[in-house]
Amino acid sequence: MSLSKVSEYRCFWGLQQRFKHDSSSLNCEMHFSIYLPPQVSERHVPLLYWLSGLTCTDENFVTKAGAQRYAAEHGIAIVAPDTSPRGEAVPDDPEGGWDFGLGAGFYLNATQAPWSEHYHMYDYIAEELPALIRNNFDVNADNASIFGHSMGGHGALTIALKNPDRYRSVSAFSPIVSPSTVPWGEKAFSNYLGDDRAAWQAHDSCALIRAGGAQPPLLVDQGLADEFLEQQLQTELLESACADADYSATIRLQPGYDHSYFFIASFIGSHIAFHAQAQGNYNRM
Repeated sequence: MSLSKVSEYRCFWGLQQRFKHDSSSLNCEMHFSIYLPPQVSERHVPLLYWLSGLTCTDENFVTKAGAQRYAAEHGIAIVAPDTSPRGEAVPDDPEGGWDFGLGAGFYLNATQAPWSEHYHMYDYIAEELPALIRNNFDVNADNASIFGHSMGGHGALTIALKNPDRYRSVSAFSPIVSPSTVPWGEKAFSNYLGDDRAAWQAHDSCALIRAGGAQPPLLVDQGLADEFLEQQLQTELLESACADADYSATIRLQPGYDHSYFFIASFIGSHIAFHAQAQGNYNRM
């Protein structure tokens, strides 16, 4: 599969790059960004996949989170994909909402028309994109972790829990921990997956944790001044699920912080250090 470079910038002695390609799983053209730390010239560096939230593209994290500094210190490449399929042929929310459709793929495979033709973000993140990275970049694709924000936090948690052999660790900022029970998730799941709520459980972090299985190292940060905490995020449900499953996750409640990238930038360093330690890559430059 061929890649076309869109942009490249020198950043903290590494390279911040953006590419586009034709996606077979999403049936459209897609963009992703990748940061290659300076250590990539010396060794096969491990990977971090970042999944962004509602309304974002691959560029929000790259320009706002300040992650490149810490990725360069720890010698980790960061891959940031888009949040949904794109293009004129890709359907969007007929009501014009920002919480569904374009920019809101929810990291699952849609089974309902018309969404099922393009909205296969789970396959894209779990299968197609890793193969693309493995075949085109000189990195250690077998030493990977995943993290994300809000809808992307939901995606990171569910994908890691469903594929524990592929990710050394998982973390999230302000994740939607139980999308099957909150308005954002109910709207997306009913459209993408249909009305059978039993089918939704495979894409709900709390349900997956309670179902048992592997427990990868998990870190969550949630701001207590987050305007979406009470209705959409409900972090206490994740705390309860982890307690019921005897899952020793680290869930940190941060007073005064909201849902923005100011919050992410404040704690991104500790998340990258968390993943570096899980990857056996804690030595800095």
